[in-house]
Amino acid sequence: MKTIEEIHKIREEKRKELDLRVNIKNNTIEKHILVCHGTGCTSSKSSEILESFKRILKEKDIQNVKVIKTGCFGLCAKGPVVIIRPEDVFYANCKPEDCEEIIQTHIIEGKIVKRLLVKDIDGTKVHKLDDLSFYKKQKRIALKNCGIINPENIDEYIAFNGYEALERVLREYTKEEVIDIIKRSGLRGRGGAGFPTGLKWELTKNADSEQKYVVCNADEGDPGAFMDRSILEGDPHSIIEAMAIAGYAISANKGYIYVRAEYPIAVQRLKVAIKQAQEYGILGKNIFETNFCFDIEIRLGAGAFVCGEETALLESIEGKRGQPRVKPPYPAQNGLWNKPTLINNVETFANIAQIILKGADWFSAIGTDNSKGTKVFALGGNVNNTGLVEVPMGTTLREIVYDIGGGITNGREFKAAQTGGPSGGCIPKEHLDIPIDYESLKSIGSMMGSGGLIVMDDTKCMVCLAKFYLEFTVSESCGKCTPCRIGTKRMLELLEKLCSGEGSELDVYKLEKLAVDIKKSSICGLGQSAPNPVISALKYFREEFRQHAIEKECKALECKALSKIMINPEKCKGCGLCQRHCPVNAIDGQGREPRVINQKKCVKCGTCLTNCPFHAIGNDLGTEQKSS
Repeated sequence: MKTIEEIHKIREEKRKELDLRVNIKNNTIEKHILVCHGTGCTSSKSSEILESFKRILKEKDIQNVKVIKTGCFGLCAKGPVVIIRPEDVFYANCKPEDCEEIIQTHIIEGKIVKRLLVKDIDGTKVHKLDDLSFYKKQKRIALKNCGIINPENIDEYIAFNGYEALERVLREYTKEEVIDIIKRSGLRGRGGAGFPTGLKWELTKNADSEQKYVVCNADEGDPGAFMDRSILEGDPHSIIEAMAIAGYAISANKGYIYVRAEYPIAVQRLKVAIKQAQEYGILGKNIFETNFCFDIEIRLGAGAFVCGEETALLESIEGKRGQPRVKPPYPAQNGLWNKPTLINNVETFANIAQIILKGADWFSAIGTDNSKGTKVFALGGNVNNTGLVEVPMGTTLREIVYDIGGGITNGREFKAAQTGGPSGGCIPKEHLDIPIDYESLKSIGSMMGSGGLIVMDDTKCMVCLAKFYLEFTVSESCGKCTPCRIGTKRMLELLEKLCSGEGSELDVYKLEKLAVDIKKSSICGLGQSAPNPVISALKYFREEFRQHAIEKECKALECKALSKIMINPEKCKGCGLCQRHCPVNAIDGQGREPRVINQKKCVKCGTCLTNCPFHAIGNDLGTEQKSS
């Protein structure tokens, strides 16, 4: 256990040592090699890169260089990522065999390894991380420490003002003052619905009970979402500190982190962080030499999407089947083991310490009138710079897709973006300039959700997309209520008919009516929001549903039963790329003559479509192609 004085000393001494990680003007001869060790880069051998650096430095007896394992830097499309501080040089797509060259050229000779520099949106190679377009419009609060500190070293967290907010709260503020700060900040829940965080804390505090609980919802289940996982992997202590602050504010002495077992790196780092906090006396009894006692346990989820719903999550923690409870009563009055329970998700908690340290006014000055602060998004799909981004509320979708994301892959056209995963809706091209905040998204039939943002180009079929999300919802329904259990299944069957060419205009009508009825009558948020992707797709892309139902045609070429892929001879340059990539040799032609697709051989895989640099392949070409 550490005394307050010892923790202050650690902060002061470690802060000096780590200054070069944030101060690129630092003149020290020491260097830190930061290696991303998030899930994405780890799957691409970043562990081997880390060990290779350590081995080479030891062999060459280089003393003034440290190799640091960090969390996610955000730019996942360029991983594995290596950053060298204080120079702030960003090396992309690194491999274990590159380590020798980086050490020799950069560390020993003081020269940049140009071939490993990351390319910006315009194709130019960028030396420094802060010069990348990907980062210029971002503002990191929840991701403040990710990619900067070693998440398994509590001293590094302490050096960057870690646990300073908790100490201030316990020694200077009353419970009411803490809640007032959170309320005035305007922070809203980042798990999807956007309920005011301070109000939730206040309701739980005012509930009459000797025993209360704090729960962190880390059951991130949306397809394509990895925000919470990355925060837990890169900065687990920020969640522990925030939960302890919340525990003090509502008079709780016990916390639970409910996290998916399929997040092994996040789980491991949470275990390490909790153990370290307990050893330092930051968790346990008489924290910071006060009478406040608080401890945290981890509960592993088995991957049921419905357990992301707060009451189903509570059932699972209690050892029961994960099914939602009827509300009211709400968890703030009757939650875990029938006791008042505060539930926030990972990203919500990740903002708390910064709000306490910098003040409610600082946080509320960021964002829009009704959506304060920043939002973390997992940016994926048909966009060049996939990864983790954090932007001020009110940033437009266009800025995220083009200025941060680097535009659409292969130079294709933007068609839509899906926010909120299976619970959200699509944003069409005409709303590219919409500000990303709670009210704006709701006004066009979408929602913020937890932060998944999937970008789609003009080769995507919106009927097929709606079918994908319904398949997910059907498989994840807990089955408790009939509208969700049976209704979503009927919706999926109608979508399958449309995609197979067996649907009719009547099926489109049935689909829309079912969606409205299920939304009104389901018990929990999963069932109530399950029809959203269908409703928004029908609102903005009804013509595609009509084409599937009446013309029996899928112009995006995703529904194979309705597709006929052709090459436009006027656009074809005879480059032969489509021919070389076709897996079934269904493309005929030679030399510089236009290629022709043999419809009898074609399996409609779309490989030729994605490999044609001239956009000469499609379904609606306006030109008759001669069949071979």
